[in-house]
Amino acid sequence: MKTRSLLILLFVFLTLPSVILYGHDNNTTKPFVVVLDAGHGGHDPGNRGNGYKEADIALNIVLKVGAILEKTPGIKVIYTRKTDVFVELFERGAIANRADADLFVSVHCDSHTSQAYGAGTFVLGLHANKRNMEVAKKENEVILLEDNYMENYAGYDPNSPESFIGLTLMQEEYLDQSIMLASLIQNNFINKLHRKDRSVKQAGFIVLHQSYMPSVLIETGFLTNKTEGAYLNSSKGQNEMAISIANAIASYKENILLATHATQNPEITQDELDNAIEKAETKIYKDVTFKVQLAASSKKLKPEANNFKGLKEISRSEENGLYKYYYGETSDYNKIQLMKTFAQEKGYTSCYIVAFKNGQKLKLSDVLK
Repeated sequence: MKTRSLLILLFVFLTLPSVILYGHDNNTTKPFVVVLDAGHGGHDPGNRGNGYKEADIALNIVLKVGAILEKTPGIKVIYTRKTDVFVELFERGAIANRADADLFVSVHCDSHTSQAYGAGTFVLGLHANKRNMEVAKKENEVILLEDNYMENYAGYDPNSPESFIGLTLMQEEYLDQSIMLASLIQNNFINKLHRKDRSVKQAGFIVLHQSYMPSVLIETGFLTNKTEGAYLNSSKGQNEMAISIANAIASYKENILLATHATQNPEITQDELDNAIEKAETKIYKDVTFKVQLAASSKKLKPEANNFKGLKEISRSEENGLYKYYYGETSDYNKIQLMKTFAQEKGYTSCYIVAFKNGQKLKLSDVLK
């Protein structure tokens, strides 16, 4: 009976997207508060690629996202601006903090001297490459339009590379949640709208640095690209982007509630897991190694059970400036599915399966084909 219950629970979790729970206080008795931030505004128009105005496009998309979310039960929407006004970056984060928000989502449009195009979503972190640094620097330069910016931002200089290095990751405990929200948004852009994937990245955005909850900054596309600029300036493009963002936020919220319930009602023990693995049919993929990714963090932890809620078989690797933590190592896909479920019951509700061959990470969908 225990094995049967485990397999039923496995099925439930495999059919639901998930998010990480540790960090922000997701109290289900209060509304799920989402702060929507339209970049730029007022005397800061943002980029003017092809004659379009970033501030207006970002605001249009944000208002459409908000209109959708306001119809969703349990969600409260707060805007940093609803008209063409200038709001300091310092105040945008403060609005979210005062509201004890569950999410902070900032919407922008990108620009470049080339015909670059595509949608990207950022979480707070030190720039991983020159391009990420350039994007963050461009968005951060708006603080130069603010009075007393040296006091508000503790001497931060957007023109100084040293200032980027000096940014502390104040959102460290929310990094995993931010990455998961960003991934949901980015997946909708790519899979639903078929936009070019500029992926989820880390960069030193001041507007994210000021907020104390899971936060993302969305670059919806390039106004400087003739085709993409026209798309983002159109009602069709703005509606589609808004629907993708709103759906991702709603999914994030619903999955937090489901995952909270699961973690508050633990049922599976190590013995039950071992029993289920022993009785389950094997499904071997030759020369492929499956692992369960538990978390990604800038913190370097020892891969020991006491650091991972009692889970054994922990391994660690460093990728793109982040430490990735894995549970299990097997060529048996059915076994790794059961281990994933066990990790979820332990509280790693956003964990997922990754595949490797000869030390190289592969797309799981390609392996399973």
